Amino acid sequence: MSTGLKNVEYGLEKIFEGAEDFLPLNGTDYIELYVGNAKQAAHYYRTAFGFQAHAYAGLETGIKDRVSYVLKQDKIRLVLTTPLTKDGFINEHLNKHGDGVRVVAIWVDDATKAWEETTSRGAKSFMEPTKEEDSNGHVVRSGIHTYGETVHIFVERKNYKGVFLPGFEKWESSYQPEPVGLKYVDHMVGNVGWNEMNVWSEFYGKVMGFTQLVSFDDKDISTDFTALMSKVMTNGNGRIKFPINEPAEGKKKSQVEEYLDFYNGPGVQHIAIATDNIIHTVTELQKRGVDFLYVPSTYYDEVLDRVGEIDEDLAPLKELGILIDRDDEGYLLQIFTKPVSDRPTLFFEIIQRKGAQSFGKGNFKALFESIEREQERRGTL
Repeated sequence: MSTGLKNVEYGLEKIFEGAEDFLPLNGTDYIELYVGNAKQAAHYYRTAFGFQAHAYAGLETGIKDRVSYVLKQDKIRLVLTTPLTKDGFINEHLNKHGDGVRVVAIWVDDATKAWEETTSRGAKSFMEPTKEEDSNGHVVRSGIHTYGETVHIFVERKNYKGVFLPGFEKWESSYQPEPVGLKYVDHMVGNVGWNEMNVWSEFYGKVMGFTQLVSFDDKDISTDFTALMSKVMTNGNGRIKFPINEPAEGKKKSQVEEYLDFYNGPGVQHIAIATDNIIHTVTELQKRGVDFLYVPSTYYDEVLDRVGEIDEDLAPLKELGILIDRDDEGYLLQIFTKPVSDRPTLFFEIIQRKGAQSFGKGNFKALFESIEREQERRGTL
């Protein structure tokens, strides 16, 4: 992973230098999850992950078919949406997939142009450019379909001063647990079906102007039992990174196959969130009941021989189960939660980058063996 990464990034800079980026993206605007009970899910993410009450839409704001709670921590916005009626797409989505990510919304300066550029390059339209307004101004949103039933919505909010979007009101709450230090979305990983990785990496290249940052094959990401392949796609300024995973042949069922079985198709596998102090963040998350994958203590016997000197003491990293890896630019610290719903699908990664721009290739074997232990307990390996 680390070898040549600097040259890859330099190559990306040269590709976009002097050439118009036809789809300039400012970052992740929000992530919307369809969930079975948004009120209770909101309490979980506030209590366990330190998100703050931010905005609300539902019966009290004139919305009759659904309710949405918006949670915020630093630059991260999570939207939790539940249907209020017995029929409709949200119900179908929940029945098929369980709780999961429906919308990955991207902040843009011009949502109309973003829609025109992507649909003209072959994207299937999800939402034509639509102006939404209230007394605080207006927002323009548009959208396209991606893998599975996941969609990207482009959000233009330069003429809006409201709390979130028209139709939402400020969510006042006396219960505001302290944040845990989560800063922004580092990357989001999508799981797709057999032989679909290249299809979707080419989609992001052609339709959205992304470039492949790095790829991993089954020699990089495998254990004695399971394997997968992955390509990491990134936009011009590097603010949006989408690794795309597909299964690879192994002796037993891989984590991607398990995900596809329980999610009933492609979808967002995990959300990686950045922190500036992973020891503090993970300590707080563990105190609040967040479960992380187990890392055997033997992992730490030789890890410093592999990654070299780091700023942190090894003892707290070992105690918390935080993984370490290095590339040409520096090192990173990362840890993965267990699935956050009953189906073994969506989970979170907590990551702190100390210069490194990679994704922890040196940790793949330890991580995947840990996932396999969980699969074995579930009887799905």
